Amino acid sequence: MHNFQMFRHIMNPGWTLGWTWAKKEVIWSMIGAQTTEQGDCSKFKGNIPHCCKKIPTVVDLLPGVPYNQQFSNCCKGGVVAAWGQDPSQAISSFQVSVGQAGTSNKTVKLPKNFTLFAPGPGYTCGPAKIVPSTNFLTPDKRRKTQALMTWNVTCTYSQFLARKNPSCCVSLSSFYNETITPCPSCACGCQNKKHCVKGNSKILSMVGVHTPKKDNEPLLQCTHHMCPIRVHWHVKTNYKDYWRVKVAITNFNYRMNHSLWSLAVQHPNLNNLTQVFSFNYKPLLPYGSINDTGMFYGMKYFNDLLMEAGPTGNVQSELLLQKDKDAFTFKQGWAFPRKVYFNGDECMLPPPDTYPFLPNSAPASLLNFPAFMLLLFFLLAVW
Repeated sequence: MHNFQMFRHIMNPGWTLGWTWAKKEVIWSMIGAQTTEQGDCSKFKGNIPHCCKKIPTVVDLLPGVPYNQQFSNCCKGGVVAAWGQDPSQAISSFQVSVGQAGTSNKTVKLPKNFTLFAPGPGYTCGPAKIVPSTNFLTPDKRRKTQALMTWNVTCTYSQFLARKNPSCCVSLSSFYNETITPCPSCACGCQNKKHCVKGNSKILSMVGVHTPKKDNEPLLQCTHHMCPIRVHWHVKTNYKDYWRVKVAITNFNYRMNHSLWSLAVQHPNLNNLTQVFSFNYKPLLPYGSINDTGMFYGMKYFNDLLMEAGPTGNVQSELLLQKDKDAFTFKQGWAFPRKVYFNGDECMLPPPDTYPFLPNSAPASLLNFPAFMLLLFFLLAVW
């Protein structure tokens, strides 16, 4: 399984793969993964198959299993990195020994109805398609062998199939305006408002309250936006040739932390990004020559784990960008991002007419300063 998505990884509790056998196939054994149910294998005597179900459900093995159960690129609990973040970890593999399918490419029939949950809904899988057989090199790399048959299945992700509401929102602020534009109210839906908890609630001290549930039902901190994740973009400083932005990601879900998190941002000035503090950065070029989208992710063993809601449930960084003299401006919200994605899902931005606006004139204290100095000089001269 290859995850070719640039900034969406498969997070804990990992992927679940299923299909329907075309005939009466059974799984004799598996290495690197296992089925969740064995099914009815009562007709077999002696050697009992690993799984006899018509529609098997396969999950990855957990780290630390014995070596004789491992396969290359297996045993990560179903967690698969995004291709843009770490291509070497964007793959998961396992081996299946199939029985009652025949032993030639004429008797083997392709499975049907592939399903992928990673970890919840959102993926739609197409039919299996026969492709040129895979070639394998011997350990000494002097001989090449060929698979009996190879087929591919492509699964695509849709955020609209995964959930009805967004899973994150964006708030904005700037140094030139005291107004903080918050996330829109009920940006992620308010269906969980009845079960949210306040930050000082005694419920949070109960044992097991932070343990994720099988259905991944969140336990959210009570907020007006009711989003598990909030991304805050603050225009911090203006220099002669540069400007600085502070980005903060806050987790409001007490039952989930985010390992291998990623943040994708679209902004026209990312083509002149000079320095990123405490985040890793990789430009994304979806349109070839247009460099306006980039991916930010945590540094390994430092901040690549976004903890659950609470005092440590946030990560932050600052960006230093060089001004494009032909396009740079603070007017009309130009300094704020066009789109923001957290872990591959698009976040809800505030309406453009609520963005912190650039004042039309300088503060009164600055305007009165030269007049005060002229008056002082005049008095001294008269005296």
